[in-house]
Amino acid sequence: MTTIPEIAQTWIDDNAFATVATMLPNGYPQQTVVWIERDGDDLLFSTVKGRRKHLNMERDPKVSVLVYPKDNPYSYVEVRGTVEITEEGGREFIDRLCQRYTGADRYTMDDGTDNVRVVVRIRPDKVVLLSR
Repeated sequence: MTTIPEIAQTWIDDNAFATVATMLPNGYPQQTVVWIERDGDDLLFSTVKGRRKHLNMERDPKVSVLVYPKDNPYSYVEVRGTVEITEEGGREFIDRLCQRYTGADRYTMDDGTDNVRVVVRIRPDKVVLLSR
């Protein structure tokens, strides 16, 4: 099992933003900034079923995530891994992330839509740390 170093765990637990890279069908990378949470060494984020990154991950479950501390962007951790996607708990998960990152009780951007939230779990295959 590949582990995330303790210093990088603190960045994630301190609500650092992450950039998730997936591969488009034409082979070009696609990146998105996301809120993340850690479950041991797994990283979790939310997206909407049918969005570009969801479709990319359904086709090719390999991703790369970059996280860096808010106060030191010259340090970072890159986590490469394979995703597992589930709809179970999707709504509750985005609300929890919203509360952590913004202080709001619930995520309202999906209100009035037919969005189906999914939870994406990244199981690390490789971790690269640069800490300065």
